Amino acid sequence: MRFLKHLINRHTFRDAPDSNPVSSFEHLSLEQFETHLRIRRYGDFILTDAVRPSYDLQVVPRAGFRHDEYVDPEHGIRIPVIMAAASEEILLDLFVDLLDPLGEVVDVVLETSHRREGDGHDDLVRESIDLPILKSIIYEFEDVILNDGCAGLAVLNSRIPLEVQLDEHKLLVLYGHDQTEFERILSRYGLQCDEALRFITEAEHVHSSSDELFDRFCELSYRLGIDEQESLPHRL
Repeated sequence: MRFLKHLINRHTFRDAPDSNPVSSFEHLSLEQFETHLRIRRYGDFILTDAVRPSYDLQVVPRAGFRHDEYVDPEHGIRIPVIMAAASEEILLDLFVDLLDPLGEVVDVVLETSHRREGDGHDDLVRESIDLPILKSIIYEFEDVILNDGCAGLAVLNSRIPLEVQLDEHKLLVLYGHDQTEFERILSRYGLQCDEALRFITEAEHVHSSSDELFDRFCELSYRLGIDEQESLPHRL
């Protein structure tokens, strides 16, 4: 099974009740582990191959969105954020439609944790790409964008400023002071606002990637015209 064979051996804990949380995967048999990894559907919600929740389902994946706030640690600037989860069958189309409010020319950031042992990621930057071209590339590389648990994609226009991110957990993170259009698009896809919604990142979870997906990620980087890794001068 490809998902199991290339499982990344790292578990992420968020908001743990103590400093030494016990993994829900710790005492599983191989059969139990494989069975859990094969589960993609939770009610009406379907996960991509990128990530799986804890075995004890501390958070049950479901669709919806909630409002949050990002605080710039350097300048203290507060930026409204919408976080959203969407089922696999609509996720890519929703992501692409959420790019429309950004304008016709955007900057792209590929986020990769492929070569990292711990937390964090590296940013690969392509500035000034026409949005129709970017959308075409996104559909061409649907496999890696949806299923690589070590890859994320952020699209922004600092002149507006707005940013749309599909992170490595395949959650949508939308930054900007004017979120009216974002909310309209989310509602059009049937996502409802629930300020109590919890996401898979807020409990133990496990990421997945593969050599094949990493190769596709490198192809995606090449197609976007990214020659080297560099940090974006400023993000929203």
